[in-house]
Amino acid sequence: MTLKDQLIACGAVKFGDFTLASGAKSNYYVDIKKASTNPVILKAIGEAIAPHAKGYDHIAGMELGAVPIAVTASLASGIPYLIVRKESKKYGTGKRIEGDFQPGARVLVVEDVTTTGGSSLQAIEVLREAGLKVDRCITVVDRQQGATGHMADAHVHLSGLVTAKELLEGRV
Repeated sequence: MTLKDQLIACGAVKFGDFTLASGAKSNYYVDIKKASTNPVILKAIGEAIAPHAKGYDHIAGMELGAVPIAVTASLASGIPYLIVRKESKKYGTGKRIEGDFQPGARVLVVEDVTTTGGSSLQAIEVLREAGLKVDRCITVVDRQQGATGHMADAHVHLSGLVTAKELLEGRV
C-alpha cells in the first residue's frame, strides 16, 4: 500500500469546512496526527524520508507535529534529529533547539503538512540563526498552496512525499 493509500485508509483526509494553521479556509483537511500516531504509517514515513537525508548531519522538525516525523526519519536513516521549539523555554537553559549540534552542520527540515510553509520557515530561521545550514525541507503532504515558492525565496527546496493533487484525485 502506498503512503497516499495509507493516509486515506487511516482517515487522515477529511472533508468539510476547515480553517488551516495559515488562516486559509479549505474544504478538506489532512489530519496528519491520525497517521503519525499509527506506528505502521509512521514507519513508512520515516523510510520514505531516509533516502533524502543522505549527506545531512541532522534532521530537524518544529514542535509538535514535525517531531514524530523527525524521530522516525532519524531512526530510519541513523542521522540524529533536532527539535525546534516555537518559543524559548521560560525555564532551564531557554533553548530553542534541542539536541547536540555544531554550527555549520547541514540540516534537513521535515514537516507534517505544508500550506504556505510558515512553520517550516520559522524553524529554518531558528536553525540558521544558530549557525546551521538548511537548504531542503521534506513534507509528508504538500497542499500545493504556496509553500514551494516561499521556501524557494528562502533558498530552500521543498519536496512532498504526497501532494494534495495526489490525495484528492477522484475525491473532489
